Amino acid sequence: MSLLTSQSLDGINYSRADGEPMAESDPTRDYLIYAVEALDIHFQSRKHVYVSGALPIFYRKGDRSAVVSPDVFVIFGVSKRKRERYLLWEEGNKVPAFILEITSAATQQQDEVEKPRLYASLGVQEYFQYDPIGDYLKPQLKGLRLANGRYQFIPTQVLSATKTEGPDVLSIHSRVLGLDLRLQDPIYPGLVGSPPLIDVPRGLRFYDPQTEEKLLSHRESEEARESAEQLREQAEQARIQAEQARVQAEQALLTAIPRLLKMGLTAEQIAEALSVSVNEVKQISETKGRSPS
Repeated sequence: MSLLTSQSLDGINYSRADGEPMAESDPTRDYLIYAVEALDIHFQSRKHVYVSGALPIFYRKGDRSAVVSPDVFVIFGVSKRKRERYLLWEEGNKVPAFILEITSAATQQQDEVEKPRLYASLGVQEYFQYDPIGDYLKPQLKGLRLANGRYQFIPTQVLSATKTEGPDVLSIHSRVLGLDLRLQDPIYPGLVGSPPLIDVPRGLRFYDPQTEEKLLSHRESEEARESAEQLREQAEQARIQAEQARVQAEQALLTAIPRLLKMGLTAEQIAEALSVSVNEVKQISETKGRSPS
């Protein structure tokens, strides 16, 4: 997203200077929401980790034009509370340690040229860019890490299909988050199910490299909970049905064995015919009051 101006600030709507909405497309909005929610859930137990996105950060007191609105950012060492804006000088000068910009045609110049200079000057440790469409940013995902006041590219890894149980996945590790940013199947519904011959952009997801667990959004977490509950209910139904089948089988044996004994079959013959043990035949026959011959 673009840098905010003092004019847009005075307008209170915080839209960009060109009047376009802050989320320029469905993919931009969807990945922004996913990233903020997934990181917020991941850090929910840590009281002094603030996760937000598309929120104006004012970084110079008295200068209303000194403001930037990162798509996604994480700040360590400040309280976890709702804010309308982030005033750097009122937050102990704590700057984001991690910023992710979702690049588009309108923001490409700022994301690749202007913002790296600004973020480096502010001391943002890691700056990532992601292009959900795959048309503007090459490579589609890249990460920068601050070293001696300048950004350097973070190495990209390729996780083999054997490890990911699917296509090869591009992965970049965020040291400050302790997480991997990986490109895999897109979460954007409009891109899912495209014909395989079309070059579909890869979707961005966060992973915990220690557990290999994928970070989920609030909606995905709820869907996973509902799915787990459905599986639990199905397992319980299967257990009940199995128990009913066992009882029915026992009832069938209780009925069949005495009848077969009356027909003159021996315990051994009945055991072989019904696939049960001779002892079971004898126990059931004794329960019914007749000993096998």
